[in-house]
Amino acid sequence: MTWRASIETTLQSAWMRRGPLACLLWPLAQLHAGAVVLRRWLYQQGILKSWRAGVPVIVIGNVVAGGAGKTPLVMALVQHLQAAGRLAGVVSRGHGRQGDGCLEVLPQLPASLCGDEPLLIRQRTGAPVFVARRRIDAVRALLAAHPRTDLIICDDGLQHHALQRNLNIAVFDERGVGNGWLLPAGPLREAWPPTDRLQQRSGPQAVAPIDLLLHTGQTAAFAGFQSRRALADNAIAADGTLVPLDSLKGEALVAVAAIASPEAFFSMLRQRGLTLARCVPMPDHDNLDAAPLWQPGQTSQRVLCTEKDAVKLFARYPDAGQQLLAVPLVFTPEPGFLNAFDARLNALLPPVSH
Repeated sequence: MTWRASIETTLQSAWMRRGPLACLLWPLAQLHAGAVVLRRWLYQQGILKSWRAGVPVIVIGNVVAGGAGKTPLVMALVQHLQAAGRLAGVVSRGHGRQGDGCLEVLPQLPASLCGDEPLLIRQRTGAPVFVARRRIDAVRALLAAHPRTDLIICDDGLQHHALQRNLNIAVFDERGVGNGWLLPAGPLREAWPPTDRLQQRSGPQAVAPIDLLLHTGQTAAFAGFQSRRALADNAIAADGTLVPLDSLKGEALVAVAAIASPEAFFSMLRQRGLTLARCVPMPDHDNLDAAPLWQPGQTSQRVLCTEKDAVKLFARYPDAGQQLLAVPLVFTPEPGFLNAFDARLNALLPPVSH
């Protein structure tokens, strides 16, 4: 485990209880809380300006730091919209990429230039995806390049008030709100429950409330819709071959994950009856240059990774064949969530013409 991954693991553990490290960081959390309240007030008063796009904007974000299942939900909703005949575009900051300029994500673009999650969204859905440091720039560029776009989905950005939105969706995993404290003493980016987000939209500069809440973990600490996460039955090899997961039982496998919770991926593999001889947890969005996939004398071991990591590893090891396998995640929101989503969307857009 790298030093960065070790620090992240230590903080994630500290954020689940109000122990010594969390208490030590609590004064800094009060500064964070003050900054959040001040920034929202500046937007509410119109001192800081926000911008509204010409099409509906849906933000999928989280209140808790770290991954909580935003990107799987983005892909699920894009595919849901496509099945209904809607043309959805996606914008993202492209966390972990080199540079911060605005560009369109194309299927063969290196993940280092656009970010692993935007590239995965583009490859999986085929929807137009743009990245930029300022999400406003990404939205403008996307609409200019794809003027028939019906709506924009913003991957992350719940606290990015410069971009006005029509629908806010908050995602929580099994951590819930942890110890309930703000960063860096706890995992919260903003207070929960968000009392100042419960107000009705009272003007163009009002801080938009959270409209829908989805839990992506096995348990939920408070009310909200549920979803199901499971590994696909087939892994995908670097050469495109489908390999049944059940066919890997009995092999001594290596598993690598550069996601917010690598152990969650490892645990899901074990639950499918696979034997992990070695696990390689890496920091979220890591470029995996230093990931020890094959060790001397063990080059015959197959390596399993997430789809998010595969967009980097498949490009780096194009000749790996079936020695490198990506295990897709099947993400399914409950029907009630999709019904509630459709109801809100239908209030914003005219019916699809056939």
